[in-house]
Amino acid sequence: MLNFSGIPSELHAPAQRYWEQFEAAILSQTLSHPWDLLPPTISVDTFFQQLTRAFVASEFIAKTCAQRPAYLLELIESGALFEAQTDAHLDAFTAAVNACNTDAELDACLRRQRQMAMIRIIWRDLNRIEGMREVTAELSRFADRVIQTTAECHYRSLEKMYGTPIGRESGIAQPFMVLGMGKLGAGELNISSDIDLIFTFPEGGETNHASRAISNQEFFIKLGQRLIKSLDTVTADGFVFRVDMRLRPHGQSGALAMSFVGMEDYYQTQGREWERYAMIKARTVAMAGGEQQAEARQLLGKMLQPFTYRQYIDFSAIESLREMKGLIARQVQRKGMNLDVKLGEGGIREVEFVVQVFQLIRGGRDARLRKRKVPVLLPFLEQENYLPPGAGSALLEAYIFLRNTEHAIQGYQDKQTQSLPIDPLGQLRLAWVMGFDTWDSFFETLSRYRHCVNAEFKAVIAAPDEEDSIDQKALTFWMGLWEGSLQGEDAIHALEAQDIEGAAALVKNLADLRESRAVLSMQASGRTRLEAFIPRLLHMLVQEALQGKLPLTVAETFARIEPLIEAIARRSAYLVLLVENPTAIHQLVMLCAASPWIADQLAQYPALLDELLTPESLYAPPDKMSLRDELRRDVLRLSWDDLEGHMEALRYFRSAHALRVAASEVTGALPLMKVSDYLTFIAEVVLEHVLQLSWEHLVERHGRPRRSDGSVDATPDFVIVGYGKLGGIELGHGSDLDLVFIHNTDSNLSTDGERAIDNITFYTRLGQRIIHVLNTYTPSGKLYEVDMRLRPSGNSGLLVSSLAAFEKYQANEAWTWEHQALVRARVVAGDERLAEQFEQVRERILTRERDLAALRVDVRDMRRKMREQLGSESKSKNSALNTAKTPVLFNLKQDAGGIVDIEFMVQYAALAWASKAPGIIRYTDNIRILGSLEEAGLLDAQSVAHLIAAYKAYRSTGHRLALQRQEAVLEGDNHFLTERAQVTALWQQLIDHD
Repeated sequence: MLNFSGIPSELHAPAQRYWEQFEAAILSQTLSHPWDLLPPTISVDTFFQQLTRAFVASEFIAKTCAQRPAYLLELIESGALFEAQTDAHLDAFTAAVNACNTDAELDACLRRQRQMAMIRIIWRDLNRIEGMREVTAELSRFADRVIQTTAECHYRSLEKMYGTPIGRESGIAQPFMVLGMGKLGAGELNISSDIDLIFTFPEGGETNHASRAISNQEFFIKLGQRLIKSLDTVTADGFVFRVDMRLRPHGQSGALAMSFVGMEDYYQTQGREWERYAMIKARTVAMAGGEQQAEARQLLGKMLQPFTYRQYIDFSAIESLREMKGLIARQVQRKGMNLDVKLGEGGIREVEFVVQVFQLIRGGRDARLRKRKVPVLLPFLEQENYLPPGAGSALLEAYIFLRNTEHAIQGYQDKQTQSLPIDPLGQLRLAWVMGFDTWDSFFETLSRYRHCVNAEFKAVIAAPDEEDSIDQKALTFWMGLWEGSLQGEDAIHALEAQDIEGAAALVKNLADLRESRAVLSMQASGRTRLEAFIPRLLHMLVQEALQGKLPLTVAETFARIEPLIEAIARRSAYLVLLVENPTAIHQLVMLCAASPWIADQLAQYPALLDELLTPESLYAPPDKMSLRDELRRDVLRLSWDDLEGHMEALRYFRSAHALRVAASEVTGALPLMKVSDYLTFIAEVVLEHVLQLSWEHLVERHGRPRRSDGSVDATPDFVIVGYGKLGGIELGHGSDLDLVFIHNTDSNLSTDGERAIDNITFYTRLGQRIIHVLNTYTPSGKLYEVDMRLRPSGNSGLLVSSLAAFEKYQANEAWTWEHQALVRARVVAGDERLAEQFEQVRERILTRERDLAALRVDVRDMRRKMREQLGSESKSKNSALNTAKTPVLFNLKQDAGGIVDIEFMVQYAALAWASKAPGIIRYTDNIRILGSLEEAGLLDAQSVAHLIAAYKAYRSTGHRLALQRQEAVLEGDNHFLTERAQVTALWQQLIDHD
C-alpha cells in the first residue's frame, strides 16, 4: 500500500519493513485499517502519500506505529493528524492527564500523549503541511500545556500532604512559576529539544498544614523534583521532555526553586553576561496554584527586565557574545562538530546571535526589540535599518532552511542532534526530505546559506581588528603617546614631524587625562577599553586635521572631547560603543570641533553617543508625526504610574533631538527656519506627552472631572498655550518655554473618583504636575525651563485660568505689552475644541480698534525701558566706570536695530491694523506676519524684505553663537551696519515719530 513513487529506491526497504510490522500488529490486535477511519476530506491516495513519506523520513514514526498502531489510528479517527493544533486538542490532553489517579498513571499518560503529539507534529512537518513557524509554535504550546498540567497535578498532591504555601508578607497562597528559557521561552521549540526551565515563587513563608508544615521553598523544591521526574525520566514508554535546569541562579549548585527576592539579589549582584543573553527568551510558561497569578507574572517580568535590558545603549554586550561564540567555536573544533547545523559556522546559533546582539544593545531603549521569535525580529531589524537592506530577509530564508534541516535530522529517530549524517544512506534521506535529488545539490545549497549567515554574523559581531582599516603602525605610535612611553620633548618633536599644530598642548592634555582621578580609578577591563579607544581617537583627529577638515587644532579639539572621556571612564560600555564604530568617532571629532555646546551636551549626557552611530538620522530631521511615533515607542515599555521612567525617557528624547538639530545646523544640513521648526516640534511633542502623563496621574487618584450634562471629561478640557519663541515657532537652543494654562471646566462640579476634588482644583493640580515634570532636575537634567509670568495677572494670578476669565482679563485689564505677547500666542497641546475657542478669543482681542497714537507711545516706552535695562549701552556705561577704553558692542537682541525692534514693529502692526485686516494675525511667527502685512498692502515689499533679511541674519548669528557657548553680543562697530540702519529707519517711520 505504500506509495514509493519519486522516492529513491535505497530508502524503500526500511519503510516497507515497518509497514508490514504495522499491518501485522493491526491484524493481531483486531484493529481497524487506517483507510477505514479517514475523514471525508482526505483521500486514500493522499493519506498513503503522506504515510509513505513519514515512514521513509522518520524511523521514529514508523517504529512507534509498528509497535503501537493504536496511536496512529486514534490520530486518524479523531482527525487530529489532519488539523492544525487547536485549544480543543490541548484541552483533550489536559482532560486525559487530570483523569489519572496516581503518579504512575500520570507518567504513563504523559508519555502516551507525548508520543502521539510527536507523531502528529513530525508527520505534518515532513509532509510540509505546516511550515517551520507553525511546527515550532505547536511544539511550544504543547510543552507549555504539559508543564502546566503536570505542575498542577503535583501541586494538588503536595498540598494534601503539606498544606498550601502561604506568603510571609502577603498572607496569600503562593503560585509555583516556571520560566521557560531558550527555544521554549521563544515559542520556537524544535522537534527533539531539551526544555530549559527555572522554577520560582513570589514569597517565602510556610505551608498552612496543622502538623506537617514546611517552608515554601521546600514545598516548591519538592514540586520541582516531581515535575522533572514526570517529564524527564526514561521508562518503558519513553520520556516526555528532557529537562535542563542549569540556567537557574547558581547553576547546578543552586536551589531548585528560589523566591523572587533571592532571584533579584542574584541577578543584581552575581548575574553574568551570558545569563542576560539567556534571559532575553525567558517566558513564564506555567503557573500552578496560588492566588494573584497575573500580578505575580507581571512582578516577575518587571523584576527581570532591568537585568536583561540596560537603559543605555550597551555595546559591551558584543564582547560577551564574542566570547560566548568563541567558546562554542572551540568546542565545535574540539569535538569535530563542524557539520553541526546549529553550533557550526554559519549555523542556527549565529542567526540567533545576530538578533540578540541588537536586543542586548538596544532592547532597553526600544521595547519592540524584546520580542522573542527570531523570524519576527529579522524583518524588523532590516526595516529599522539595524541590518542593511536585504540582510534580514536573507537571514530569515537561511534560518528557515537551517531549522527545517534540523527538524529533518531530529525527526528521523527523535534524537537531540543537529549533526549532518556522514553515512551515504542518511545523507540521501536528508537530501530527499529537504527536496533535493542528491546529497551534493543539498549540501551546496546548505553551504550557500551558511556562508550568508556567517558573513552577516561577522559583520555584526566580528572584533573590530578583523575589519580595522587603521594602519597598525599608526595605532602603535598613538598608543605609545597615550601610555607615556613617548613623552616630553620626544613626543612633541614626533608630533611636529607629522605637521601637527599645538603638539605641546596635546602632549600636556594627554598627560593630564592619564593622571586624572577618573582614569586612575578605572578597573582593569575599563582601562583596556580606554587603551583601545584613545589611539583610534588620536588617529582620527590627526587625519581630519591634516585634510583641513577641523576648524581647530588637534589639541583644541581633544580638549573639548576630554570631559566626555572622563565622564565615561567609569561607564566603559560607551568606550566600547566608540571602538566598535569608527563612524561614531568620526562624528564625535567633527561635531565637537564645530561646537563646544555639542561637546558639553555629550559630556553631560553620554547616552547621546548612540546618536552618532547613524549619520542618516543624525542629519535628517523627522517631521512632527515621526517625532510623536518615536516618543510613543520610547515610552511603550512604561506604565503611566512610572513617573521617573517617563521623565528620563522624555529628557533623553529631547536631548537626542536637540543634538540632531545642532549637528544639522553646524554642518549646514539644516537652514535656520527648519532649525526653529524642529526645535519647536520637539517641544510640542514633549508637551503633548507631559499633558497626557499628568492627566493619567490625576485621573488615577481623583477620577475624571464631571460635566453639567452628567458626563465626564474623557480627555483633558485643557490647553497649553505657547507664547514667545514657542508660540512664534522660533525656539532656539536652550530656549525657555513661555506657557499659559487654560481650562473650560464647570467650576461648580467635582471629579468622579473615590478621592474626589472639585474641578478647579483638579485642573490647577494638572498645571502644577505639568510644571513639575518639565522643571524637575533628574540625573538627566531638566526637561525645559518654564516661564508662567505671561498668565493673567502674572505671578500673582491663578496658575490655571478659565477661558472666560482669560478673555475678561485680556479685554479689561491687560497692558499693551500683554496684547503684544498675545500676537505670538497659540495652543501647542490639549483639547482641539478648546483650542478653537481660544483662537476665537485671541482674534476678538487682537482685532479691536485701538488709538494708534496711544499704542505707539506704549510700544515705544516699553521698548525704551528694555534697551535701558538689557541693551549693551547700559553695560558699556557700567564698564566705563572701570576701564579707560570700552569696546563697542552690539547686542543682537536688545540693541537699536536688533531683533526686538523687529518683533515690536511686527506686534505694533498687528495690533494697529488687525481690525481692518484680520488675516495678518492668522499666523504667530514674525516672518509670516510680515508676509501677511505685505499681502494686505500695509507694508511695502521693500520694507518687508529688509526686515525679514535682517531678522534671519540676526537669528542665524544668534544660533551660531549659542552653539559656540557665546552670548549674542558682537564686539566692534562693523557688524550688520546696513541691517541695523534699515531696521532703525523703519522703527522711526512706524513708531518713533511724533
